[in-house]
Amino acid sequence: MYWYLIHTKPRQEKRALENLERQGYECYLPLLPTEKIQQKLVAVVDEPLFPRYLFIHLDSSQSGKSWIPIRSTIGVSRLVTFGMEPAKVDQGLIDLLRVNGDQIAAQPQRLFNKGEKVMVTEGPFAGIEAIYQMSNGEGRAMVLIELMSRPVKVAIAPAGLRKVG
Repeated sequence: MYWYLIHTKPRQEKRALENLERQGYECYLPLLPTEKIQQKLVAVVDEPLFPRYLFIHLDSSQSGKSWIPIRSTIGVSRLVTFGMEPAKVDQGLIDLLRVNGDQIAAQPQRLFNKGEKVMVTEGPFAGIEAIYQMSNGEGRAMVLIELMSRPVKVAIAPAGLRKVG
């Protein structure tokens, strides 16, 4: 048995995973917890580490489960191949991703990092560049804005910020 790579339809990795597992295939979708703005609030959501790809464990022998249903599975685009040969993935890579996945899950990927330049997009400071400082724990972000030649700390909703550059 070897691991192979499945190419999914856009943003349907989880749907493909669920449908393949329902058919009895062993699959693996490494996820990365990421901060996203949803309904003007910051939420931590699990995003695929490799967008549009997931791993599937298949038996290439005659006695193994048929590969034919894979291509017609909802959410699946195709099995990744090099020429006519399906792309094999080393077991060591899968093991490494699984071990490191636990460490990655403990620390979500931040929406903004301290010291990063951001642009205020909403409110009275819209259009002004600022420097992100931190989240204040109340669903707001602390940023430094230069007003009258002095840096001033201002609390702004994260939905009202976007990265510069």
